[in-house]
Amino acid sequence: MAKTIVGLEITEEGVRAAEVTVGRSPSLVAWGSVPLPPGAAKDSEIFDVDAVVLALRQLWSRAGIKNRRVTLGIGSRRILVREYTTQAMKPELLKQALPFQVQDLLPVPADQAVLDFFPTAAHDGQVSGLLVAAVAETVEQLVSTVAKAKLTVDVVDLAPFALARAVSRVAAPGETVAALHLGDHTSYAVVVRDGIPQFVRILPVDIVTEAVRNRELATLAADGESSIPLEEVLETVPPSDAAPARRSRAGGRIARPAGMSESALTALATSLHSTLAFYASRAGEQQVTRVLLSGAGAAAPGVMDAVASSLPLPVTFAGAAEVIASKRDLPGGDDGLNLLTTVGLALGEAR
Repeated sequence: MAKTIVGLEITEEGVRAAEVTVGRSPSLVAWGSVPLPPGAAKDSEIFDVDAVVLALRQLWSRAGIKNRRVTLGIGSRRILVREYTTQAMKPELLKQALPFQVQDLLPVPADQAVLDFFPTAAHDGQVSGLLVAAVAETVEQLVSTVAKAKLTVDVVDLAPFALARAVSRVAAPGETVAALHLGDHTSYAVVVRDGIPQFVRILPVDIVTEAVRNRELATLAADGESSIPLEEVLETVPPSDAAPARRSRAGGRIARPAGMSESALTALATSLHSTLAFYASRAGEQQVTRVLLSGAGAAAPGVMDAVASSLPLPVTFAGAAEVIASKRDLPGGDDGLNLLTTVGLALGEAR
């Protein structure tokens, strides 16, 4: 049996991994990330296989990760996550019956989807839980790309479930907390109680962090082009903070990275508020007591203030250092916030 478990994520910004020891008191022994070039990957989909494979090889080499078997996290707006109730039955029988039961709920034919069901409660011969459906082709491409880097995927896990496992380590017994992962292009919310995810939503919001804006600006400076429209680059700079613009070699106007626009911050806060309000309207006595923010997007200028002012609950940051021990100094800032879900992927198998 392996002595460590490795959690792996492939996002638009880069590849990220965390190696955690197995046992009652897991610890983080190695971690790291390697950036990806613009357009190589997005929303758990890979568009430049060679670039991702190279980044994975560099990650294992630079971070000193020993185990080459991984738990791969996926998180995408194309993944369906919804509450579902069905007749209670043995897990193997439910696995066989699920494709026929949920066909009408899926955006693709059942034989083209990867399905999972996470039970959360049972009552009167019925079992309720969270139905997860992903496009099989997307998952297969992720697994095959990882294999080209001479790594083996043992488990494919939903990133919000990994986040739930991580934050459950800082929640009190019986406490219901909401964890919000704010990524640069993929964000999600999960409500967790006693280590069990009660509610998951993939959020249609983009967070413009300094790292991503710097990358976009570097692309503009080198090529006179950007992977996002120039108007969007300019819109993300609040007028009050805008520095004098400079010009690229091709004559295009380049804005200074300066966080999100006021309208974008308002849209983000509104989305998070409505998500938690929807859960609260159905939760009965299991009301959320506090909110934990993770992901590099949480540290973007103005985000914490916008979220905290829109929610009638305490809001704090949560990074890897809050949920797991290590003999080495754990990263803080963006790296620590991003690493929380990655650690959670490893914790699923490490317990």
